[in-house]
Amino acid sequence: MGGGSPCASCKLLRRRCAKECIFAPYFPSDDPHKFAIVHKVFGASNVSKMLQELPVQQRGDAVMSLVYEATARVRDPVYGCVGAISYLQNQVSQLQMQLAVAQSEILCFQMQQDHLVFPNCPQIYSDEKPPSLLLPPPSPPRSQCFNFASSPNIIYDAIFGHDIVS
Repeated sequence: MGGGSPCASCKLLRRRCAKECIFAPYFPSDDPHKFAIVHKVFGASNVSKMLQELPVQQRGDAVMSLVYEATARVRDPVYGCVGAISYLQNQVSQLQMQLAVAQSEILCFQMQQDHLVFPNCPQIYSDEKPPSLLLPPPSPPRSQCFNFASSPNIIYDAIFGHDIVS
């Protein structure tokens, strides 16, 4: 920074901020926490080396990534941002399963409603099919419809006839 106030890194490290300070453009003095957390996790020397190896146009993105990873590492020292990503992927998986359950319940209710509205409506088949097929198909037994009132964590698979525990 030269003659102005030192950047956050030089303030924290208690050194004079040189005009060519590699940290100054990315760690302004008005946001000292940003550098403090990166320094705590990665160390000033390592961050300096990383930034020097990158082209100038990529350094801003690298600093944002370092701040994100350092913040995640402070929250979760073992997994860091991978822990956050895994948590979010698990949430997406659970929500997809809940969506599938809701969609299957809607389908089951629609099938029941269709059977109640048109209980004896004969199906139209081509002449090639035997007469026994002229009867409407039976509605699925209630046990094959999804019923989650008693146990929301178990899905009954009507096709294969076994439980899938979530």
